[in-house]
Amino acid sequence: MAQAEAKKGQDHFATATLIRVVEERLLSLYGEGRLHGTVHTCIGQEWTGVSVASALRSGDYILSNHRGHGHYLAWTDDVEGLIAEVMGRESGVCRGRGGSQHLRGQGFFSNGIIGGMAPVAAGLAMAHRLAGDGGVAVLFIGDGGLGQGALFEALNLAASFSLPLVVLVEANGIAQSTPVDTVQAGSAVGRARAFGIEARESDTWNPEDLLRAVSATVDTARREGRPLLHLVRTFRLMPHSKGDDTRAPDLIEEYRLKDPVTQWLAEGGPDAARVRAAAVERVEAAVAKAAAAPPGLVPSTSPPCYAKPVNLVPVRACEGRLVEHIRAGLDAAMAADDRLLLLGEDICSPYGGAFKVTSGLSDSYPGRVFNTPISEAGLVGVGAGLALAGRRVVAEIMFGDFLTLVADQLINHAAKFTQMYGEDVEVPLLVRTPMGGRRGYGPTHSQSLETHFFGVPGLTVLAIHHRMDAAAFYARLIATAKTPHLIIENKVAYGVDCARDRLQGFSYVETDDDLPTLVVRPCVQAQVTILGYGGMLLEMEKAMDRLFEDADIVTEAICPVALYPSNMQALLDSVSLTRRLVVVEEGQGYAGYGAEAVAFLHQHLPGGFSLRRLSALPTAIPCSREGEAACLVSAKDIVEAVQEILS
Repeated sequence: MAQAEAKKGQDHFATATLIRVVEERLLSLYGEGRLHGTVHTCIGQEWTGVSVASALRSGDYILSNHRGHGHYLAWTDDVEGLIAEVMGRESGVCRGRGGSQHLRGQGFFSNGIIGGMAPVAAGLAMAHRLAGDGGVAVLFIGDGGLGQGALFEALNLAASFSLPLVVLVEANGIAQSTPVDTVQAGSAVGRARAFGIEARESDTWNPEDLLRAVSATVDTARREGRPLLHLVRTFRLMPHSKGDDTRAPDLIEEYRLKDPVTQWLAEGGPDAARVRAAAVERVEAAVAKAAAAPPGLVPSTSPPCYAKPVNLVPVRACEGRLVEHIRAGLDAAMAADDRLLLLGEDICSPYGGAFKVTSGLSDSYPGRVFNTPISEAGLVGVGAGLALAGRRVVAEIMFGDFLTLVADQLINHAAKFTQMYGEDVEVPLLVRTPMGGRRGYGPTHSQSLETHFFGVPGLTVLAIHHRMDAAAFYARLIATAKTPHLIIENKVAYGVDCARDRLQGFSYVETDDDLPTLVVRPCVQAQVTILGYGGMLLEMEKAMDRLFEDADIVTEAICPVALYPSNMQALLDSVSLTRRLVVVEEGQGYAGYGAEAVAFLHQHLPGGFSLRRLSALPTAIPCSREGEAACLVSAKDIVEAVQEILS
């Protein structure tokens, strides 16, 4: 038994030494000009990764950060994949796209946004809880990240949902260059206990004690199915990145002398020498192999605005209100796939969501519809983690105005995962939210903010309208989505009967692609094309009816569902005939969808066209009925713009 324990201890030192040798070589490669970008080494902190990896089992998850080489190597032993990745080679673990800060493999995920992976870790832990498989997720975070709000949202969610999550805090006392105790109040332990989470403490200068303590923490989380925080005091011997250390040299030397890896290599005799020599040989072979591999390149991509030939097919008139069709689509998707989960604030019975979209679904599908705290970033991050674990997730954000709180989780996490992890993961996460005004909710509950999410590679932005088959749309999209989607719904359109008041003398057709564009086409040649999306279709139809009945002016409406990326073929076909375009948007026009559409037309339509653009006034939307009406585009505004463009 004693011999076995000694051998196990030597193996742990060998792993720590391998991490040390890999990172020393990465620093020298940078000095040789063979690395592009940056590296953040964990030299001096190797034992945190070793202790966690030794406590985990296959199927568990590790979530790491910008300083994750050691965590990755301790868990995967993938020297070749890591070195090739940091060198930007196709043979890298993420095909050279993620680099030093963005690694993935064997249940390991890292990202360079401090604290941002905390909700994702909670989502992966939730996947274990739902599966009942006894798995755990471990989140590494430095004490410099203890000011991040996403971490606290994740801690609250983990405690509220009793998730098997271990938060391991590497407390090295310094952020990039700022001593943590000069910018943080309280403690990591106190933060955990505020959420009812047990906290434990260790350090890296007593490896055997650390191994036992971390193993006990992981075992508790696994056995009891609850979160724990484990703070490990340690010291980073190298700079934050490559050469930006402002700490006193004598302080660094003090900790270098007490560093367990340094001591073992100096005092471990022939065994330590053999271990280091083997590590050096292995690392040099990996460097040579990576150097011979082709560079990692981004695959060919399609432009976000394009014209793909389409056919037009009739649009079925769907009886009933839009909110009922959305609910029916969610219901059908839930019935078809028991992996699907719904997350959101107040979405369970008896409330059923602020606009009653999910009414009754928690009764029909118990254990699959979850009320969350008021934690928009947290619930979307949890959704991303669940999606990484193989679940399908629809997350509701109560008001689209709150997407500002979600932006980091969508833009820097969910939307990035597939591409930065080498196209090797899917993230079937749909975020649906109502936007728009005309309800008197005022400046922070009436905006249309979708433009802020255009241009994010990996994130598809859609806007539904009341004339489409929303039930079929949602059922199909949920079943087929492989990457994150943001779906904009409209508050006013929720209550509209989708089949009523169709325009007489017009046909309702749509393109036959997966995300169709609606064309409201007159029986005779249109004089003007009107472009708008989402809830603006209501005002567009009113204007088209008035123009036809009162002034014999014939218009054609183009209403796309897909805003980013977007197929402009239907718009191009229409404007090529009318040569007149009125763009209407409920939100701000600056840098909006209309601007992209106009730019596309100017590039692809020889001979030009006449243009008028309508959008919300550049002001906060008032609560008063009159003030709100003055801010937003109305049917009257559209009528006047069409008459003006014809004059």
